Amino acid sequence: MKTLLPTFHARRLLLALPAALLLVSCATPDAPASTSLDTAIAAPYRGQKAQARDVYRHPKQTLEFFGVAPTQSVLEIAPGGGWYTDILGPYLKDHGTLYEAEYVGVPGSLPEAEARSNAAFEQKLAANPAIYGHVPFGTLQSGQFTGLPAGLQVDSVLTFRNIHNWIEDGQIDANLRAFYSVLKPGGVLGVEEHRAKPGTPLQQMIDTGYLTEAYVIQHAQAAGFRLAASSAINDNPRDTKDYPNGVWSLPPTYRGGDVDRARFAAIGESDRMTLRFVKP
Repeated sequence: MKTLLPTFHARRLLLALPAALLLVSCATPDAPASTSLDTAIAAPYRGQKAQARDVYRHPKQTLEFFGVAPTQSVLEIAPGGGWYTDILGPYLKDHGTLYEAEYVGVPGSLPEAEARSNAAFEQKLAANPAIYGHVPFGTLQSGQFTGLPAGLQVDSVLTFRNIHNWIEDGQIDANLRAFYSVLKPGGVLGVEEHRAKPGTPLQQMIDTGYLTEAYVIQHAQAAGFRLAASSAINDNPRDTKDYPNGVWSLPPTYRGGDVDRARFAAIGESDRMTLRFVKP
């Protein structure tokens, strides 16, 4: 039986193949690992109290709706205690960048307790780079960012349950314009906010913390944004929005203390609009 010898080009391929396989086998273990969204959400450092709110806040579905990807640059506005930061930081630290801008209201309006809270939040992230990576901090005041890199352009700006705080300060329009200016063309503004019944008067929105979708959309469009989509992810039809302490009657705040606490616990957290705007 005649044996066919490999051609010259085939011999070159056979000789090169083991080396190529060796390179692949050596490179694979060293490839950078990413923290998946599921892993970030399930991370034990978030704690049971934070994770118990996932059933109301739907972090995975919300961030996926906003289109947040692990390679993006994301600016979170007014992070508070960092409920979403504890998910975004690990998710973005390997291949993206998370920026934080704390809202300090109008000049001279920052209460001492809020200033302490902001300092504690920054210290928490700075002390845990293995979890959060490097997170640049800045502030948002009177529609101006300070402390963030000059000329910063990001893929997404996210704000969760904050817009109602800016109306009484007269900062809503200036803040929305600031978000527009810091976004890349095609960038996303993701908004989650307590939702009022259509036609709710402005003063009632300020007093209760619930805003109409029409109000938020109107002001975002005035800043130059286009509404790309809305989602029912964070809808809560049990929320009747007619409580003595407004949205703060509900969990997690329970401003009324033990009064009707069981009823409010059964309602759960507020009914919320979830809107994705785009910078054209």
